[in-house]
This record gives sequence, structure tokens and C-alpha cells, in this order.
Amino acid sequence: MVYTLPKETIVKQVKLKVENLDVMTEFYTQMIGLVLLNKEQNTAFLGAQNSSEAIVILEELVDPIINDKTTGLYHTAFLLPTRKDLGNSLLWLLQNNIEIGAADHGYSEAIYLSDPEGNGIEIYRDKPMTEWDIRADGEIIGVTEELDGDAVVAEADGQWLGMAPGSRIGHVHLQVADLDETEKFYEKLGFSLKSNFGRRAKFFAAGEYHHHIGTNTWNGERVALIGENQLGLAWYTFQLPSREAFELFTKQLDETSVEYVKRNEHVVIQDPNGMQIKFEY
Repeated sequence: MVYTLPKETIVKQVKLKVENLDVMTEFYTQMIGLVLLNKEQNTAFLGAQNSSEAIVILEELVDPIINDKTTGLYHTAFLLPTRKDLGNSLLWLLQNNIEIGAADHGYSEAIYLSDPEGNGIEIYRDKPMTEWDIRADGEIIGVTEELDGDAVVAEADGQWLGMAPGSRIGHVHLQVADLDETEKFYEKLGFSLKSNFGRRAKFFAAGEYHHHIGTNTWNGERVALIGENQLGLAWYTFQLPSREAFELFTKQLDETSVEYVKRNEHVVIQDPNGMQIKFEY
């Protein structure tokens, strides 16, 4: 029987290595709407409104390497609970003259932008699953069409108070060196391929979601791997629903010879693209 991750698996947290902690913290709180939960020397912990859990961690590096021609983060995608929340975020960004892009992906409506250090950000809401194009083999067809911005804004109440309660990271999208090698790796972890987009991007998920992980080679194939003291992605974390699910997952790692380090109640894995992934429960 093929091992698959539980459908309740979610992306819990993303950590970014940054050059200017104050500027980045201000952007993620004032423009994206996260709340500063805690700050320790060179590290800031940020969460959604009315939550005590950090979903973004920013760590300031000393003498960092700046290199955008490597593997690494393409964007962090924040999932909002409702279309009204997306409308409020869209209005807020427009009112503050933030340069944005937007798209309708069939299963979601999304806004795109970059933070002050060039890390990509997506802010989106999912459409009801009854509107998704799900094929018999489990493939979920995504499209890239123009967002009906007027309809999204029409849902807004103009009361933007930050990232709405219940918001979380819906997925991470990564720049990788080799799509096929990356696919084999994620399948060993229990993710399933949901969409193969033009042989230059692949999307993976636990359960029946459209994707928890996006991967692409739009930055080039066989690019260099992200460096240890390089700005950008430090790691991203998945949360499993229970201790039992966590133990089954570590058993799967052993059976498929995936190397990992176990630390207390989580494991750390390095993917083929030089990026760290954590799993916990």
C-alpha cells in the first residue's frame, strides 16, 4: 500500500533569513497584516490576528549572501478564510500603492506581491471545492486567468484590521533545480502530484488539496543550491494531525531511506534542493 500523508496535514510556518529585520517586520505587520508576537534580539515572530502561534519567523543575518539565481523560495502563500477578507486585503494594498499582480486559478483567487527584500508573497482565498476542476485520477486543473478584481473588492467591507483571524499559510512555492528529482522526493514523504504545469512546474499536496507545495524551474534548470548564509528561505514546517500520524511518517522515512534528524517532537529533512523541511504534530 502506498503511503500518503493525512489530509489534515497543513503548512504551519515559514522562516525567512533577512537583511533588515526592522524594515521587514514593519512590512509584514503594516502591509500584510501579521501581528508581532515576540521579538528576540535578531528574530521576530509573526502571527495572524487573534492567534498566539507564529506562522512567519524573520531572522536577521550578519553579512548575508545575496543571490537570487539559486534554489529557494518563490513565494509564501497566505490563505484567507473568505472572499471578503481577500477584498479587504486587495483594497488595503491598493490604497497603500503596493505593486501587485492578481490571478484567478480556477480553485482560488490570488493577489501577488513581493516584500522589501524580494521574497514573493501570495494572498489568496480558496473557492468551494465544488467549483474545482478535479479529474477522475485526482489531478486538479489550475488555470491562470484574469482576476475579477471588481467582484472581489465588492465583497470587502473596507474594515481591514490586519490578516483576518483564521488565516494561515496555505502553501509554499519553491524554485528547484530538478523537477523530476523533486517529485520523487516529495512522493517518498507521502505527498501526491496534483498538477504538472507545462513540464516547468509541479504541484503537490497531502489529501485532496490543490497544493501544499508548488515547485518550478522558471529560474533555470540545475541552478545552484541555496547557501547557508543566503537571504531568503531558512525552512518551512508541516504540521501532522497527531502523534500517531507523526510516528507513521517517521516509519515511512526509515522505509524509504530518507535521511532526517529527530529533535524532540519534530524531524528535520533536507530536500534535494538544499532547503530544510520540518515535520511536527
